Amino acid sequence: MIDDTAQDDGLPSGAFIGRDTFREHLRVALSVAANRGWSELLLCDADFHDWPLGERAVVESLHAWARRGQRLVMLAKTYDDVPRQHARFVEWRRLWSHKIECRQCREADVSQLPSALWSPHWALQRLDRVHGNGLCGTDAGRRKTLREDLDEWLARSSSGFPAYTLGL
Repeated sequence: MIDDTAQDDGLPSGAFIGRDTFREHLRVALSVAANRGWSELLLCDADFHDWPLGERAVVESLHAWARRGQRLVMLAKTYDDVPRQHARFVEWRRLWSHKIECRQCREADVSQLPSALWSPHWALQRLDRVHGNGLCGTDAGRRKTLREDLDEWLARSSSGFPAYTLGL
């Protein structure tokens, strides 16, 4: 694991190696987002398979964030496995569906759709999905470039993963 924790709030900065480190950085970031009341979060991944969204502590962080935060946007190629893998998250999402927009980009190539958490304050991007390696930190240039990339994908997306499904 390569990690330079330069922030007194525990936010990591620099390169990271491995899926476990990727998950831990997401946990820390969501906790800090809740504590600091970050206004906006953008989560992007092909399927959110490796994300710790269903963990109790992560859902508690998201719940605390939602009380103060303004907007959460999620973007995926598919949400097919999210209900099975992240049941706590799905229930939480229903409660806060007025603050969460889920977008889907079905034609995206899994290898090209970013795997990232972006905020106006800090960002994380997994550059190698297989090994879980990537970069994170507060660098404004990197955050701007990532946001521009995510905005291009969002422009090609449509609404997806409804909070409630209507049955017949």
